[in-house]
Amino acid sequence: MRLPRRLRHGEEATLVEHLDELRQRLIVSLLALTATTTVTFVFHAHLVHWLESPLPAERRHLITFGVAEPFLTSFKISLMAGIGLALPILLWQLWSFLAPAFEEHSQRTVAVFVLFATVLLVAGVAFAYWLVLPSALGFLTHYDDTLYNVQIRARDYFSFALLVLMGVGVLFELPVFVLALVRLNVLTTGTLRRNRRLGYFLVFVVAVLLPGVDPVTTTLEGLPLVVLYEGTIWLAVLMERRWAAREVAAPEPL
Repeated sequence: MRLPRRLRHGEEATLVEHLDELRQRLIVSLLALTATTTVTFVFHAHLVHWLESPLPAERRHLITFGVAEPFLTSFKISLMAGIGLALPILLWQLWSFLAPAFEEHSQRTVAVFVLFATVLLVAGVAFAYWLVLPSALGFLTHYDDTLYNVQIRARDYFSFALLVLMGVGVLFELPVFVLALVRLNVLTTGTLRRNRRLGYFLVFVVAVLLPGVDPVTTTLEGLPLVVLYEGTIWLAVLMERRWAAREVAAPEPL
């Protein structure tokens, strides 16, 4: 199967050619996802142990109910890990399909944003895995343990852990989202600075809506978002000045 060719900016193509390119990119994406999921399923025991590690040592004896639950739980973990591994390919196929609609300099700007977003996503997942999950699980799994026989169901635990990892990872994309709004002139840095308190309030509202309703998880998810929000404001100030200087320096069209 030949790989789809990326069109250049301004290059004309018929509707049939666009649909054929879309079909080819979907096939490439599905093949990549199948390959990565197969690999992660082969090593799913390591993934299970990796996800269990944030649990307190005495709570790592997970249980399952039902005949198919062990397989379905392992497959879900493998699929999520496979999507994570295939994500660069999936995003590249999506971007290659959309890129011809943007000018060359805009394509470079988007590429920088994507790289920045990737770094933030990895940082968010790492923060959730090494700080948020251990603290939250230590609190939750020992809460009133003198009153209850605490047994943790594998399916529920892995769903909780994956949602926390993904939720915190996505929330670490806040700087990219805000910078994009500033670049599109939807927001200004002056508005962000004047409405700091409202921004902090909204950040903690989002933290409350994340998986984990206990105060420990909510606080650990909210504090880095406040730091990110404040850092985003000053980064936006710097970038706004650079963008304004670049526009002033650009020659006016005749």
